[in-house]
Amino acid sequence: QVNLVESGGGLVQPGGSLRLSCIFSGFTEGLYDIGWFRQAPGKEREGVACISSDDGTTSYGNSVKGRFTISRNNARNTVTLQMNRLKVEDTAVYYCAARKVSMFNLWLSCSPDVYPSWGQGTQVTISS
Repeated sequence: QVNLVESGGGLVQPGGSLRLSCIFSGFTEGLYDIGWFRQAPGKEREGVACISSDDGTTSYGNSVKGRFTISRNNARNTVTLQMNRLKVEDTAVYYCAARKVSMFNLWLSCSPDVYPSWGQGTQVTISS
């Protein structure tokens, strides 16, 4: 089965940077979208950044555009989220997730509702 493990969370001051990593395994033949999501206390889980495994298409949440960058290295089974100019409101548990693309689901989506496989999450706290 698909497994994903996040790492890299921690405490950072506003304006700082942090890099999260997601190591994945268990992917069978085919194409997998991978995304980063976050959930803050009292808020719905939201898409942060997602990437397609076939052509590198990306999608970002409005609140992180221009600050976060998602990248992948399929050969090393790794997806990375580079977070710059962090804000207090970025504080949340961050998760990576994956879904297999099929002929019935061809377009990249960054909605957490359509991702079936999830990591355990890593805490990111932005505070002075």
